[in-house]
Amino acid sequence: MAAPITQTPPLPADHPKSLDDDDHRLCSGINQCSLLEQHHPHPPSSSSDSSSSLLGSPSRGLNGEWRIERAWAHWKKLGQPKLIVAPMVDNSELPFRLLCRKYGAEAAYTPMLHSRIFSETEKYRSQEFTTCKEDRPLFVQFCANDPDILCQAAQVVEPYCDYVDINLGCPQRIAKRGNYGAFLMENLPLIKSLVQKLALNLNVPVSCKIRIFPKLQDTITYAQMLEDAGCSLLAVHGRTRDEKDGRKVRANWDAIKAVKGAVRIPVLANGNIRHMDDVHSCLEETGADGVLSAESLLENPALFAGFRTAEWVGSDESSEDGKLDQADLVVEYLKLCERYPVPWRMIRSHVHKMLGEWFRIHPHVREDLNAQSILTFEFLYDMVNRLRELGTTIPLYMKDTHSGGFLANGVATCTA
Repeated sequence: MAAPITQTPPLPADHPKSLDDDDHRLCSGINQCSLLEQHHPHPPSSSSDSSSSLLGSPSRGLNGEWRIERAWAHWKKLGQPKLIVAPMVDNSELPFRLLCRKYGAEAAYTPMLHSRIFSETEKYRSQEFTTCKEDRPLFVQFCANDPDILCQAAQVVEPYCDYVDINLGCPQRIAKRGNYGAFLMENLPLIKSLVQKLALNLNVPVSCKIRIFPKLQDTITYAQMLEDAGCSLLAVHGRTRDEKDGRKVRANWDAIKAVKGAVRIPVLANGNIRHMDDVHSCLEETGADGVLSAESLLENPALFAGFRTAEWVGSDESSEDGKLDQADLVVEYLKLCERYPVPWRMIRSHVHKMLGEWFRIHPHVREDLNAQSILTFEFLYDMVNRLRELGTTIPLYMKDTHSGGFLANGVATCTA
């Protein structure tokens, strides 16, 4: 049996939209209250703790040792999660986050949200950001290049998350055209102003996700600048802006280790996390406080529970059929999507990623999926049944319980 989804305290009763199982469409409630147009003080984050001055006060005015203590107090209050779903455009939405949490993920990022569009467009807010009470700890990530617009967007979501994260690592062409993500690395004063604006105006901590510079010292200087500006947690992708293909370029864990040694706030490592052995190796080699996984989770959302695809079962390892496969995970994901609706483009993408190996065996089934201009849950459930009737079975594997010690009540546990 899978581990239960983490429960979190309810949102403040006086907030304009407290969430429960049947009322997960966060942004529709926010829009009705017109928070973007009003200037009333925003409600306290659900992560605040009135009994602790470290956690209960905003970042404004804090500096030096006090600010570092506050960063660690918050991180510890969240349970110091080690296994974290990375932000993925169109791919780390609520149903997928909940699926990953069921299978061991201890925290998660939203997809990257565009701060200007989020501030201006109600439809974008209501479709692109949904959450529920089980969806914690949660990082809400924005891309931005204007401190005021970023702050406006961040103040809308801060009651519903544990960090507001600034995307400083996107290396794609769209980020270059829009002047955000990793392409802000050429304008460090602007990056500093983005962090400072949030640190001085939010009740939840600010986190940043970065890529490394080609020169290690530049990366260290960059990380220290972010910490000084008010960043309370730093996620480091161990590749440069030009190293986009994770399958061809290994992430530089040594650079992550150097950043961890140069700053005093929590540091997360991103890159090369394909299975739980990688998790343990990364935490040991980098000294990081947690790891992020992205692409590997898309194929195998049960990665953090110790399951792995055949690709990552070594010939010298003892493994066993985990009695779970990607088709099972697709069905679980679809049920979550029925409960928590998201755009169909996201659902289509996840189905392709999780059933990729199955489609290579039966490409005509993939062609039928691609031919559907309008998807339905009925079609997708029938498609999974069709694959099973064709005799397809590609199990996920786990280390032998006698040799690896990973299996506990059917779900692996992280002892790192």
